[in-house]
Amino acid sequence: MLIGAMSRHTGVSERLLRYYEEQGLLKPRRRSSGFREYSEEDVRTVRYIRSLLAAGLSTHAIAELMPCMIGNGQIPAPVCTDMLVGLHRERQRISDTAAGLLAARDVLDTVIVAARPQGTTSPEADRASETSAP
Repeated sequence: MLIGAMSRHTGVSERLLRYYEEQGLLKPRRRSSGFREYSEEDVRTVRYIRSLLAAGLSTHAIAELMPCMIGNGQIPAPVCTDMLVGLHRERQRISDTAAGLLAARDVLDTVIVAARPQGTTSPEADRASETSAP
């Protein structure tokens, strides 16, 4: 399939498909005309890339992982045990980021409580009034 069909089939923009190719994540076959031609294996690869990006991995980390991945559906699995250290490091980075976001939310909640006008009762009431405002 050509890039437009690949984009429609995967839900990934043509621009991102080209970017994945530039990053070495995707290697479509080229027709003699120069057009990219994608296979069903490329569709699976794009789905793997998307799942790994959603897990918080960078395209650089994914490029390192891809040669060690086997697929059995939607979630790829690493077969190179030496990749585990890097995967654990990425997981810790994501956990640290999540903890930082939760701490920032707690600080914001404290500021909201301090700034709340007299008579309101909770941050939930503040959020409810925000969503009902025109």
